[in-house]
Amino acid sequence: MNKSFLQGIRHGLPIALGYLSVSFAFGMKALSAGLTVLQAVLISMTNLTSAGQVAALPLMAAGAPLAEMALTQLTINLRYALMSLSLSRKLDGSMGTLQRMIFSFANTDEIFAVASSQPGKVGKHYLYGLILTPWFGWTLGTLLGAAAGTLLPAFVRSALGIALYGMFLAIILPPARKWKPIRNVIAMAVLLSLCFRYIPGLNTVSPGFAIILCAVPAAALGAALYPAREEEQE
Repeated sequence: MNKSFLQGIRHGLPIALGYLSVSFAFGMKALSAGLTVLQAVLISMTNLTSAGQVAALPLMAAGAPLAEMALTQLTINLRYALMSLSLSRKLDGSMGTLQRMIFSFANTDEIFAVASSQPGKVGKHYLYGLILTPWFGWTLGTLLGAAAGTLLPAFVRSALGIALYGMFLAIILPPARKWKPIRNVIAMAVLLSLCFRYIPGLNTVSPGFAIILCAVPAAALGAALYPAREEEQE
């Protein structure tokens, strides 16, 4: 048990270091949106989803309805359900319902990639170690960023806030350079986003629903225009 748990911690340490810098920027952004340090830390402790948390900040600041926030989070984080279904085939007999629920809380893109790459089956002790260090890194980074936001001048906070958007670009640019379908889907989403930003009438749609109305049609159109061939899925 100890060997598997410590191995999970070691494998999660690089993820934690990466999360530390990104969550630092989130903590500063949360403070600039009007949240307290405690509120920012509690969000990171109970969510562990960078894109979902960033998207939630303007909704919380604007006092958006809970239904709108829930639908926005469902749209942004739906990929986690698909990743969990895929990873379920690698889980051993130690992963009962309770253990799966605990792990699903922290099944992020990076943790999924590391867990999926392990040879053979993976058990609860390894997975507990794998999620512990990234969760701690994400929470600690948020705390440090929110605390720094109370001390640093406004222009420094704005400059560091760009780190979050740099992370998103780092996620989409490498695959977009390789595959034309991904570039086209991104272009569709950007075009729809510009419509909701500048076209009269559409620019009155709340940010949460605008995200949904950009992401879902772009993804659906991409799936229809570029269906995956069977050999690619394998």
